[in-house]
Amino acid sequence: MARSQETFNKKEVRNKKEKKRKDKEKKRLERRDNIKEGKSFDDMIAYVDENGRLSSTPPDPGSRQKVKVEDIEISVPKRAAEKPEDLIRKGILTFFNESKGFGFIRDLANQQSVFVHINDIIDPISENSKVIFEIEMGHKGPKAVRVKLDKP
Repeated sequence: MARSQETFNKKEVRNKKEKKRKDKEKKRLERRDNIKEGKSFDDMIAYVDENGRLSSTPPDPGSRQKVKVEDIEISVPKRAAEKPEDLIRKGILTFFNESKGFGFIRDLANQQSVFVHINDIIDPISENSKVIFEIEMGHKGPKAVRVKLDKP
C-alpha cells in the first residue's frame, strides 16, 4: 500500500488557508448585510469639536467663532529681533583640546555648555579663561563665535 504524500505540516497549512478564506468570506457577507440593514453614510460620519475631540453630533452653528485669515499662521512664528547686547555673552572656557582644536565654554547667564572651534577664537585663550563670545547655530547645534578674552 502506498503512503499518503501529504505530511502533517502540509495538512496544517492547507487547513489554515481554508480557515482564513472562510473568515474573509464571512466578513464580506457581514459588511454586505450591514449596508442592507440601513446603516447609511450619515450614521458613519464623525464630527470634530473646537477642542479637537470626535463627537457624533454636529457642532452648534451659533457657537462658531469668526477668525480672520490674517490671524492664521501656518509656519513657525517669527522671532522678535534680538538686541545686539543679548547676542554678546560672557563665559568660562571649561575645556579646550589644543591638538584637536575644539573646546567648550560654560555660559555664565544660563550655565549651558557651548561648543567652540579654534577657527572662531580671536585671542589666544587657555582653560578657565573668562571670555566674551557670540552664539550662532552650527551644523550640530549652537556654537560660540568671535571668542575674545574678557578684559576686566
